[in-house]
Amino acid sequence: MNTPAKRPESHLFYQTRQRRPMLDRGEGIYLYDRDGNAYLDGSSGAMVSNIGHSNPKVLAAMKRQMDKATFGYRLHFENEPAELLATKTASYMPDGLDRVFFVSGGSEAVESCIKLARQYAVAVGQEKRWKVISRTPSYHGATMGALALTGMNSMTDPFLPMLQMMPKIPAPTCYLDRDNMTLEQRGLRYADMLEEKIEAEGPETVLAFIVEPIGGASTGALVPPDSYLPRVREICDKYGILLIYDEVMTGAGRTGKFLGGDHWPGATPDIVALSKGFAAGYAPLGAMVAHRRLVEPVLDHGGFVHGYTYAGNPLACAAGLAVLAEVERQDLVARADVMGAKLKSELTGLMDRYPFIGDVRGRGLLLAFELVADRETMEPLPKEMNAFTKLVEEAYARKLIIYARRTRGGVIGDHFLVCPPLIITDTEIGELMEKLTGALDAFAENAGLERNP
Repeated sequence: MNTPAKRPESHLFYQTRQRRPMLDRGEGIYLYDRDGNAYLDGSSGAMVSNIGHSNPKVLAAMKRQMDKATFGYRLHFENEPAELLATKTASYMPDGLDRVFFVSGGSEAVESCIKLARQYAVAVGQEKRWKVISRTPSYHGATMGALALTGMNSMTDPFLPMLQMMPKIPAPTCYLDRDNMTLEQRGLRYADMLEEKIEAEGPETVLAFIVEPIGGASTGALVPPDSYLPRVREICDKYGILLIYDEVMTGAGRTGKFLGGDHWPGATPDIVALSKGFAAGYAPLGAMVAHRRLVEPVLDHGGFVHGYTYAGNPLACAAGLAVLAEVERQDLVARADVMGAKLKSELTGLMDRYPFIGDVRGRGLLLAFELVADRETMEPLPKEMNAFTKLVEEAYARKLIIYARRTRGGVIGDHFLVCPPLIITDTEIGELMEKLTGALDAFAENAGLERNP
């Protein structure tokens, strides 16, 4: 009997000691390990691989750029891919948002947004404005500035002595509310919490409000009522506060619009953070896109005091250009809307079989379902059950990758993001659902949870 060869010690470390198979290659919506096993990428990694893996047109564009130059420092040279990508990015934005600053990832994009907002306030003589209101739960990134905006105790508690934490208001978790209000009324009630917080903090001290138009990992694809963001925009205008959209996860077409905020055209932001699907995993890339009325005073006041070594990297920008070309060529924004509706219908259908699925939500191919102990009260499953890890492992054993987080502030509750690449087909949705159903059956049996025939 052959015993498996012992894996060598890894000198890498990340969050835990858990080991995974060695990645060999990716193709379409699948990733393959070195033993030839195919894993259906049901979460696009961390909601990144929007156009799928190993797209030949993107790889060819990157190779063409590699043959020219892979790096040129932005203070020494301009480069054509960065210029072209900035122009292309601005073309997707609301009117006036046409100044682009490239970064390497989502945390850097958010950090850039709040730094620009602050420097704008200083440039126009509003030095007292420095507070950026955010929501809880929320996640805006891993840098210290982005963590200060994050409303998730499990992520922020170790660093509290080092952080200048920012004020928070509740996210519009209307699906948990048990009242007699309409959805529209609930949206207005949650939005009005922003005005209450501004007044409590002192309007002259509040700089900006940052929000994911559709929630990401912290809230599990939370879609606000249609009344919410337009009212938020009104409040920001009333108090002269900047509205920042964190579109790191929602941007580049995932929700069925290029920006998640485009679902509410009456709520135009002042600054947008992009990453993840923006270059779809082909290169580390993100962007801050800001209204010109913010950028020009900052440049006139001595310049933007901020920067990253790889900002505007020509290879990364060439990848981003090629990714956006594929988004357009394959009409993936519209496809996300159509395929997302089909997948959401399938996920909603699971509620008939599994009484412990309490909610299915999302827009486009940013979808999630939440597990509960009681669907009527939305009481979460016991924390010690660790459903958020166990179901992920059951899915992984069936070669399906999904993404889980703790729903209620990162401490209790369990939600699972199902966000495959936008290129997914009807047949592949069927395969995804078959694997997910098998994982749910095994999880329910092991946890002693009720299932219906």
